[in-house]
Amino acid sequence: MLDVRRLRLLRELKIRGTLAGVAEALAYSPSAVSQQLALLEKEAGVVLLKKVGRRVQLTPQAEILVEHTTHLLERLELAEADLRASTTTVSGTVRVAVFQSAALAVIPRALTFLTDDFPALRVEVTEREPERGLFEVAARDFDLVLAEQYPGHTRAHWPDLDRVNLATDALRLAVPPEKSTRVHAATLEETAELPWVMEPVGTASRQWATQLCRSAGFEPDVRFETADLIAHIRLIESGNAVGILPDLVWAGRMPAVQLHDLPGTPHRTLFSAARRSSAQRPGVVAVRGALDRAVSKVAKPTESDPLEPPRPFEPLAPV
Repeated sequence: MLDVRRLRLLRELKIRGTLAGVAEALAYSPSAVSQQLALLEKEAGVVLLKKVGRRVQLTPQAEILVEHTTHLLERLELAEADLRASTTTVSGTVRVAVFQSAALAVIPRALTFLTDDFPALRVEVTEREPERGLFEVAARDFDLVLAEQYPGHTRAHWPDLDRVNLATDALRLAVPPEKSTRVHAATLEETAELPWVMEPVGTASRQWATQLCRSAGFEPDVRFETADLIAHIRLIESGNAVGILPDLVWAGRMPAVQLHDLPGTPHRTLFSAARRSSAQRPGVVAVRGALDRAVSKVAKPTESDPLEPPRPFEPLAPV
């Protein structure tokens, strides 16, 4: 009988592309991965890998096994979900990948709800860029990702992931406060000659912001590049740059910069995604429920809420 653990290594190779990538993801040595895959070839009785330059490539027979392994892992996850649903206590571990502004504004509230309502549930949170987070949920490195979708941006399609929209979040031009004497601008066109701060090349936010500037007739002078939105705020607040910030970064405090509406009043969409085979696991359902409550709390705070955001974003019904 074929060994499930070795079959998973073959699937990991299909997903990650290299033996080194598989080894890093699963905390193995590359030689251990090679040895296990060699044993799988003996079990299967067919060639599964062939050398192509310095890499290895899956044979058609290996692709067949990968497809069956995917279905097998899905069935095991469904079995685990049914097993946990049969108990009265929500427990276990849920691994969540989040992007930075959500980690700052939404996650702390959600964790408070989970601690109060499901004390036996362990939640592990790691910051990830949305694209990487989606990939790693599909690869089973995480159980759930909280991600963002920028207007008009397309990304890789992961058919085995479901998606639940949480909120829309306004995107605004951010310029130094009125007291600053270094930079003055109120429209996108007025920033054409000014220094910009943006997220790194390759991110959805960078691509979208660059295209927005080009549509206004200029190429942004990006002098500062960082994924840390707190650094964006500090650079803009100090008068050293302009940028585009989502309203979510101000949840819990007043803006430290001037914010101006952009043409077309663009919004990004916040959503969560999980593997369809584990989406009904009680822990995943609990975390999604807490995220929904946290988003609603930020979007529609009460008068007594000490974290009232100055610019609320809009919650969405799940789709």
